[in-house]
Amino acid sequence: MNKAHVTLFALLVAAATVLGVVAVTRTTGLGRAAQHTNDAAVAARARQLRAYAAKLEKELRSKPPALPPVPKPKPVPAAAAAPQPAPRIIYHRPPAVVTVVHTHHGDDGSHESDGGGGEGGDD
Repeated sequence: MNKAHVTLFALLVAAATVLGVVAVTRTTGLGRAAQHTNDAAVAARARQLRAYAAKLEKELRSKPPALPPVPKPKPVPAAAAAPQPAPRIIYHRPPAVVTVVHTHHGDDGSHESDGGGGEGGDD
């Protein structure tokens, strides 16, 4: 290999190494920033959940209001209390569905009366 090729190859490898180091440092920096953002979101959500749990505990300790008294039912007249007879059910069968498909079997005489040149004619 030529000295110029070796030098060029070494410069390319060095440039690739420098770019790789820069990429790694940016990636880890982004990871740290994302971790701080994530930690802040988790802490805020934990505060909300603690506040909601305290509110639920307070509601459990408080006594619910008294229910109103149950009204007394009105007496039902004897005539209205008599059971009604069950309605009579009448079933009507639907009419039968008949489908007719006509097929030509030659039994209607049409092939004999067509005038002529077929089998069994008087030629």
